[in-house]
Amino acid sequence: MDHEKVNILLVDDQPAKLLAYEVILKDLGENLVIASSGREALEVLLKTEIAVILVDVCMPELDGFELAAMIREHPRFQKTAMIFISAIQVSDIDRLRGYEMGAVDYVPVPVVPEVLRAKVKVFAELYRKTRELERLNQDLEDRVRARTAELENSTAKLRESEERRSMAIAAGKMGSWDWDWITGDWMWDEGQYRIFGVRPESFQVNPANVQALLHPDDVDQLRRAMAEFNKGARAYETEFRIVRPDGDVRWCVGTAAVTGDDSGRVVRVSGVTVDITERKRAEERQNLLAREVDHRAKNALALAQSIVRLTRADEVKAYVNAVEGRINALARVHTILSLSSWQGAELSKLIDEELAPYSLGGQIKLAGSEVQLLPATAQTLALALHELFTNSAKYGALSTRSGRLAIGWQVEDELLTLIWEESGGPLVRPPKTRGFGTRSLLASVESQLGGQAQFDWRAEGLLCRLEVPLVRKTAATTAPGKFEASSSAELQRASG
Repeated sequence: MDHEKVNILLVDDQPAKLLAYEVILKDLGENLVIASSGREALEVLLKTEIAVILVDVCMPELDGFELAAMIREHPRFQKTAMIFISAIQVSDIDRLRGYEMGAVDYVPVPVVPEVLRAKVKVFAELYRKTRELERLNQDLEDRVRARTAELENSTAKLRESEERRSMAIAAGKMGSWDWDWITGDWMWDEGQYRIFGVRPESFQVNPANVQALLHPDDVDQLRRAMAEFNKGARAYETEFRIVRPDGDVRWCVGTAAVTGDDSGRVVRVSGVTVDITERKRAEERQNLLAREVDHRAKNALALAQSIVRLTRADEVKAYVNAVEGRINALARVHTILSLSSWQGAELSKLIDEELAPYSLGGQIKLAGSEVQLLPATAQTLALALHELFTNSAKYGALSTRSGRLAIGWQVEDELLTLIWEESGGPLVRPPKTRGFGTRSLLASVESQLGGQAQFDWRAEGLLCRLEVPLVRKTAATTAPGKFEASSSAELQRASG
């Protein structure tokens, strides 16, 4: 059987004896290394890995005992096998000394070749097996270290993955659960408890308790989904609502998957729950906004259509100016309402917007506190103010530099009272007929807003009193599409 050769060191100061040892040990098939003195043997040991040392006890300079002591002092050679050869009869004390120096055996002279070969062979084989075992142990340790490192790396990745999953679940308002179909045992993670608004230490997860947290309208839907598993379904996804113990209703989307045994029987159901309440609310807000935008657009278009259709003028230019002025008034109030996200508009801003086209200096005096108007009220009142400013600029106090206009308003018991008082302008005569502007103003204030509009055509200037309810249930509950219809109808009646 082929095996790796080991080195055997032969130490003796007599060449003839060294040659004899070589002849005796040649048949072992090992590497024989020669050293003719103790010092030469030490040099060989430092350069070569030696399995067995065969050393003569009686040598000049360093005898066998002294060489053995020096060899044993080196950590590398503390276990190297040494066989002493002695040409003199050694006593038990000498043997004891040799053993103390690290010798493993004695061979007397004359040497019996078979005995020497047997002894050297045993220790050479022992050395070989020892080295093989060390290599195997080293290989095993390397593999253990590699496997340990692999497991540690795998564990670290698993821990990191779990941390990422936990972070994702926390950030994404997610929870996971597991249901043993056979025993009925449930397992919820922290996210699942958080979504349902309960605490692990006080809430027992079982079908009855879980069902008690489901919205009554969604219980049958989930029960049917679970029943499908017995019919072969392997996964489902559905939206449902839960009612937390504090009464908060949450929208969730749930996904579940089945684990079956070899026969296909359901043994476990696992799933994930995601809280989508914010998404649902955003969708509701978006739908409401879409309906509101549609309503506002239709309302504005209906008003613009009515203005275009019902405006009267003797000349094309006058007609265009009248239409543009009224549509611009609508556009201005629309901008104000858009800036407030259609929450309302301040009366003073409506007046300022209508004043903007005129360079009147100190002709106008305003007095009143801040009043927030609802969108519908703001639109209607903006058109009414536009008509008053337009008529005043054409025929009233604002048509001359000497004219003065005072606008004052106050609120009492949710009723806005606005006084428009002109003075210092041209002589005023009561009109024989009411124009479109006056009639549309009356129609919008009285019919649309449920208020009153009173005109006093005094000689020194117009005095107009508008009373507008700030809260009107009929207006607040008007369905989309009705406001524009009523606006158009009122303007049509105003046109006479």
